Amino acid sequence: MKTIEATEGALRASPVTWLVTGAAGFIGSHLCQRLLQLGQHVRGLDNFATGHRHNLEALREEAAGAGSFEFLEGDIRSLADCRQAVEGVQYVLHEAALGSVPRSLEDPLLTNAANIDGFVNMLVSARDAGVRRFVYAASSSTYGDHPGLPKVEDEIGKPLSPYAVTKYVNELYADVFGRAYGMQTVGLRYFNVFGPRQDPQGAYAAVIPRWFGELTAGQRCQINGDGETSRDFCYIDNVVQANLLAATVESPEAVNQVYNVAFGGRTSLNALYYGIRDLLSVRKPELAALEPVYADFREGDVRHSQADISKAARLLGYTPQYAVEEGLARTAAWFLGQSST
Repeated sequence: MKTIEATEGALRASPVTWLVTGAAGFIGSHLCQRLLQLGQHVRGLDNFATGHRHNLEALREEAAGAGSFEFLEGDIRSLADCRQAVEGVQYVLHEAALGSVPRSLEDPLLTNAANIDGFVNMLVSARDAGVRRFVYAASSSTYGDHPGLPKVEDEIGKPLSPYAVTKYVNELYADVFGRAYGMQTVGLRYFNVFGPRQDPQGAYAAVIPRWFGELTAGQRCQINGDGETSRDFCYIDNVVQANLLAATVESPEAVNQVYNVAFGGRTSLNALYYGIRDLLSVRKPELAALEPVYADFREGDVRHSQADISKAARLLGYTPQYAVEEGLARTAAWFLGQSST
C-alpha cells in the first residue's frame, strides 16, 4: 500500500489517461486540477446542469503547464456520450450526479435519471471499454436512519430521501458489475465536502458555501433546527487524496469496496457558523456581531453524522491532511478573494 506521496510520484513517472465526469463541478474540477498538476492526460465530461464553465478555464490554464486536458460537453443520461467519453481511458473518476436531498424530494424523477440511469450508462461504457478501474462518488446519505456513531461501512439504515436511494443503488450496481463482469470498482462515501469553488448560489447550495456567500455579502444566515445538528465536514483536498489512492491501490482486497471519506470528526452547525463568521470578520469587522436566524428542521436530514475512516486508512492508506479548521481558513481566503474582485 502506497502513501499519497508515493502514489503521486508514480503517476508523475508514468502518466495515464483519466476521465472525470462532472468535471466542471466543485469536486470534479479539483480532481482534474490535481491530475493535471501530476502531468496526467485528463478528459472531462459535463452537461453544466450544476457545473460551471468558469471552472474549466482554470483547468485549461493548468493544462498549459503540465498534462493535457480535453473536454466533452455531454450527458451521462446518453449512452452514446458515455461511450465516447471512456474511449482510451485507464481510470474513471465518476463525480457526475444531481446532489441535494431537497432537490431529490422535489424532483425524484430527474434525480433518478441522472444518478441511476446515468450511473449504469457509465458502468456499461467503462466495462465495454476495458477501463482499468471505476471510482465513483457514493454518499454518507446511504446511512439513512441508522443511529450508530461513528458510521461504519457495513451498517446502514433505511434511506431518508430519493437522493439517498439513488446513491445506495449505485453501490449495489457497482458490486454486481464487479461480481458479474470482473470490473474493478471503488465507491467513496463522501461526508459533507467543502472548499474553494463550491457554488454558494441557488436553492440547493451546500451549507458552507452558502454561508460564506451570504456573510461576505453582509447577509444573515439561516440555520435549520436548533443548530446542534452535526456533520463530519471534509475539506476537498482530503477527497482528492482518497480518489487518487482508490484509483491506483494495488491490493486485491482493497478493490470492489466502499469507503467512508471524511475527516472523522463532528462539528455542529452552531460551531460551524461562528467559525465562519469569525474567520471573515478579521477582514470584515462589521460581521463580528451578526447572529444567525433559526428555522424549522429540514425534511430528510439526519440529526448527526460522523465517519469511521479506519477502513480507508487500512486498505487505501487514506490519511486526511486537513482538519475542518484549516479547511475553513483556506476556504475563507478564497471567498474573500472572490468578493474583492
